Amino acid sequence: MERNLLLSLVKKYDSPLYVYDAKTIETQYKRITNAFSSVKKLKINYAVKALSNVSILKLFKQLNSGIDTVSIQEVQLGLKAGFNPKDIIYTPNGVSLEEIEQVAELGVHINIDNLSILEQFGQKYPKTPICIRINPHVMAGGHHKISVGHIDSKFGISIHQVPHIKRIVENTGMHINGIHMHTGSDILDIDTFLRATDILLNTVKEFKTIDFVDFGSGFKVPYKENDIETNIEELGERLGARFNEFCEEYGRELTLMFEPGKFLVSNAGKFLVSVNVIKQTTSTVFAGIDSGFNHLIRPMMYESYHHITNISNPNGRERYYTVVGYICETDTFGSNRRINEITEGDILCFDNAGAYCYSMASNYNSRFRPAEVLIYNGKDYLIRERENFDDILRNQKIIDL
Repeated sequence: MERNLLLSLVKKYDSPLYVYDAKTIETQYKRITNAFSSVKKLKINYAVKALSNVSILKLFKQLNSGIDTVSIQEVQLGLKAGFNPKDIIYTPNGVSLEEIEQVAELGVHINIDNLSILEQFGQKYPKTPICIRINPHVMAGGHHKISVGHIDSKFGISIHQVPHIKRIVENTGMHINGIHMHTGSDILDIDTFLRATDILLNTVKEFKTIDFVDFGSGFKVPYKENDIETNIEELGERLGARFNEFCEEYGRELTLMFEPGKFLVSNAGKFLVSVNVIKQTTSTVFAGIDSGFNHLIRPMMYESYHHITNISNPNGRERYYTVVGYICETDTFGSNRRINEITEGDILCFDNAGAYCYSMASNYNSRFRPAEVLIYNGKDYLIRERENFDDILRNQKIIDL
């Protein structure tokens, strides 16, 4: 997105501000579908948790995407955006049987990752087709907090427990129509992913009623200039060929599914903030901004990198700054970064702000969550208003003491 456009949006909508570019989202969606064009039946389910604004979901519906959800609330958002229940898959973890039953009544695909829940659900709803999430015991991902397919992970049913799954299926008569895995986020090693693929496909062989195989996602996107990323084209070529071979072995065409979130929306997002103060200490120059980890927690949660530029002074001489927020704990967005000279009132732009940024925002310190804007066909649309004090009080009950 062009610098003058971003500055004009701050002037129009104030800061802090999230801005998303629909064209970038569409480009990423087409990139993954083109990479797997050799597969006869391909289904992309956008991971709603990455960015759950209903207008973003409507954009994905327009692209012919399905959606991947992890809560009944995300399912309801998808339905609100106009998705057919059959284009929604629900992959919860640690939720109650009651919530899963509520989702089942909506006609959504259900993915279960717990033997106990699988047995209880099968006893009550043996005719409802179910997908099973397995844990392939493969360590993958860019940080231990976003690696979810290893042996100590809470996610999925262990591949060593497949005999238990089969026993439950036999005892209940339930119908298993999908097998799923998700190894983690920020995957770089394609060979590791393909090793997990072989484990997943070997699991599929244990069941004769499978219609689709869901490989999760976790593809890495670039965070800085010349950064490495998942080679989605190479993965598409190699995995696509392996999947086509497997379909021949299995005896029918299966649907290949992915559930990307970050890959589709990360680079589409910018986070715009205003500089409140420049603070010189004995060792550091701090640029204090009008935001904090209440708006963008990823750097504090798992050391994610967001490139930061001063769009108010793009040609200024570079100096070293530590960019920090206004929260009452340490909320450092970037330490000792080379940024064009910053003065109070300048607008800084954070890249890769489309995924797991607004969706993880909070009202910590009783601060308001920011507004969101979508750039679509050259026009800017306010898709979420900035919160105000009435929003903070909306669900509170003030009692007389």
